[in-house]
Amino acid sequence: MNAVVTALTRALPQLSDGRILKVLLKSVLVTLAIFVAVGVAGWYGLSTLLAGWTGGYADEIGALLAVLATVIGGWLLFRLVALAVLQFFAEEIVAAVEERHYPHTAQTLRRRGFGEDLAASLRSTSRALLVNLAVLPVALVLLVTGVGTALLFWFANAFLLGRELMEMVWLRHRADKAEQPPISRLQRFALGGFVAALMAVPFVNLVVPVIGAAAATHLVHRSRKAATIA
Repeated sequence: MNAVVTALTRALPQLSDGRILKVLLKSVLVTLAIFVAVGVAGWYGLSTLLAGWTGGYADEIGALLAVLATVIGGWLLFRLVALAVLQFFAEEIVAAVEERHYPHTAQTLRRRGFGEDLAASLRSTSRALLVNLAVLPVALVLLVTGVGTALLFWFANAFLLGRELMEMVWLRHRADKAEQPPISRLQRFALGGFVAALMAVPFVNLVVPVIGAAAATHLVHRSRKAATIA
């Protein structure tokens, strides 16, 4: 746990790094653009569907329903979309942290192409959707508890986020597919749990994926160094 706290603490100051700020701006704009596009498409689709049934108010009712659907969908799916977008910019974040704090890691760097980044993003999004859909029936049952549903989704996404953030760094440096990551499952879960909790906070959730990627970089490389010394 101390290693995770240290990694997060070291990640925060780098938010002032120009390269990190550039990636943060790009990822936020793309993420918001996706939700705006979905909202506009939803408004158009609902207006068309409701035409002739709402006394000439199809556009207004369609717009209202589209806004509600986008807000609810954004709250439920933001972490999935944000991480899928971040996958395309993760290399810039990880590279900025490595060049500043771990320049020696350039020796083991393995460049990934657009195709590999796209495949990783699709795998990440698919895993997240499948896991969230799998726990949805249980989450609905737990609604009566008041907090059970939120805790279940937090647990599931802590597991997912910890794995995705770790892979953003580890896949750049592993020697082959058989090589195991240097951080434990508990550490991955702790990192994912922190990020998953803050992803539920409006506005903060725009910054958290970048902090998570930077923290994962520190966690992986500090753990690699500790393992080498040991």
